[in-house]
Amino acid sequence: MTYPTYFETFDARAMLAEYPVGDAFVARYTAMSRDELRSQQEVRFARLMTRGWQIPFYQRLWGERGIEAGDVKGLDDITKLPVYDKADLMASIASHPPYGDFAGIGGADRPPQILHTTSGTTGRPQALLFGPKGREITNLLVGRMYRWQGLQPSDVVQSVYGHGVINGGHYIREAVTHFTNSIFLSAGTGIETRSAAQVRLMADFGVTVLVGFVDYLRKLAETARDEGLLEQINVRMICGHLGTEDRASVEAAWGGAKAYDWYGVGDTGSIAGEGPERDGLYVWEDAQYLELLDVQSGAAVAPGETGDMVVTCLFKDDVAPCIRFNTHDISHEVLGANATGMAFRRIAGFKGRSDNMVKLRGINVFPHAIGAIIENRSELTGEFVCRVARDAAGRDAMTVVLEAKVGDAAALVALLRQGLGVEVEVELCPPGGTAALTQIDVRQKPIRLIDERGL
Repeated sequence: MTYPTYFETFDARAMLAEYPVGDAFVARYTAMSRDELRSQQEVRFARLMTRGWQIPFYQRLWGERGIEAGDVKGLDDITKLPVYDKADLMASIASHPPYGDFAGIGGADRPPQILHTTSGTTGRPQALLFGPKGREITNLLVGRMYRWQGLQPSDVVQSVYGHGVINGGHYIREAVTHFTNSIFLSAGTGIETRSAAQVRLMADFGVTVLVGFVDYLRKLAETARDEGLLEQINVRMICGHLGTEDRASVEAAWGGAKAYDWYGVGDTGSIAGEGPERDGLYVWEDAQYLELLDVQSGAAVAPGETGDMVVTCLFKDDVAPCIRFNTHDISHEVLGANATGMAFRRIAGFKGRSDNMVKLRGINVFPHAIGAIIENRSELTGEFVCRVARDAAGRDAMTVVLEAKVGDAAALVALLRQGLGVEVEVELCPPGGTAALTQIDVRQKPIRLIDERGL
């Protein structure tokens, strides 16, 4: 039987011309105007919509709203389309197991498929399907971001992203090995390669760059110190998901290494990342069309206001098109000129999840925001977890469990009250005391909210 292999299904040179990396990336998008960028987006969006109308999931989603193919003529009309989220994808999988009907993978002549899943941070893991072209552009966006941030061919990169069926570790490995010349070590999570073995790898192979979730990277610095290896490890760069986490603490833990933030989710790949000046996260607007929508109304927020990040992947016109996917992660646009001259808009990065929001006495509280409030507190480790319970009278209360070397609970209650706008209880525990609750050693993303209300 004759059928195309993975790299025969798309033109790699054409892909690199359309989505440049390295110096070509910087040259193109520092010279391009916003109007030129919009024209580029329109061409890609038209191609994406053509593919979308071939997918049963979108035929149903849009048809139920009375939308016909000619109703959406360009990006100005995108708000005519409904948003969808993980719940809609899981419903599709339940009705059309095991993959759902949103990928468009049917037929005997289908191209090669890549199957992974999400991490299941907010529920049951979801199937993630990729075609070769969409997968390689997903990889490319990360690889070119690392290079722009300063990754060099001489670097040795250690990744603590998870493997198994989870997407993260695999696609980061592909990003580095396909689109940079750096040496790559796939160490995985603490359960795949124990922390003591991780730091030994760093020392033995001269690791200079760490990539992964900074919660665990910060913990590894403590392990390296405990193992007597910290002075033998010369990490100069950290590329992780900072969000509300403490940049200063992870940099100090690794002896002054520069930490860079980026944001993305399993369905979309990388959406935005910091540039070399680290002044906001640039949205990769040649590949991703990002809307910020009000959490309650779904309308576009005013410039600079916080909203749900809703993403359309302009490049995913092969397998599993992504058109107005609501991540339920919140952020806001960074206004004003940037220092690089890049044409792309910037966002502040991940600021919390709207579906993890807790309302306390009329105030919206995002547990992830606590990371930013407690940063640079020398008496704290930066690790925390929130527990929410409901009393007999129906009132919700939050207890924030903080890891402290020393500490004054009353002073921390006042600090959190000022930062959150509402009073919460504080419980102190020794360093490492939250690990069993956050599962930081075994999860890609540690748990920050434990809901005990039984809702």
